[in-house]
Amino acid sequence: VQLQASGGGLVQAGDSLRLSCAASGLNFGIYSMGWFRQAPGNVREFVAAISYRTRSTYYAGSVKGRFTISRDNSKSTVYLQMSDLKPEDTAVYYCASSGYYSASDLYTGGRYDYWGQGTQVTVSS
Repeated sequence: VQLQASGGGLVQAGDSLRLSCAASGLNFGIYSMGWFRQAPGNVREFVAAISYRTRSTYYAGSVKGRFTISRDNSKSTVYLQMSDLKPEDTAVYYCASSGYYSASDLYTGGRYDYWGQGTQVTVSS
C-alpha cells in the first residue's frame, strides 16, 4: 500500500492550497481517508476525515469552515482544499487510510492503517 501526498508549499496568510493523496495497493472505495498534521515540537493532530460508507466529513475545530476534504474513488485520491490559510496551519500534512467509518474512530490516529509520507505546508504572515 502506498499513499502519496502532494501539493504542499510556501504560501502567504489568506492564500489557498489543495493537497492531494493518491492511494495504490488498496481497495480505496472501502477505506475512509483522513488528513493529519504535525508542526515542529507538537504532537500529530487530526485535521479532517471522510467516511467511505456515508461520505460524511469531519473536521478539527481549528479548520472547520476553511478546509474541505473530498474524495474521488475513480482516481483513488483524497483531497484537502485549504482556504484562508493562517501561520498556525504550518505543518507537515499526512494522509492516512482507515477501515473504520464512524466519527468517533476517524478522529483517532490509532484507527488508521496506512500513512503517507507527508507534505510540508508553510504559511507566512
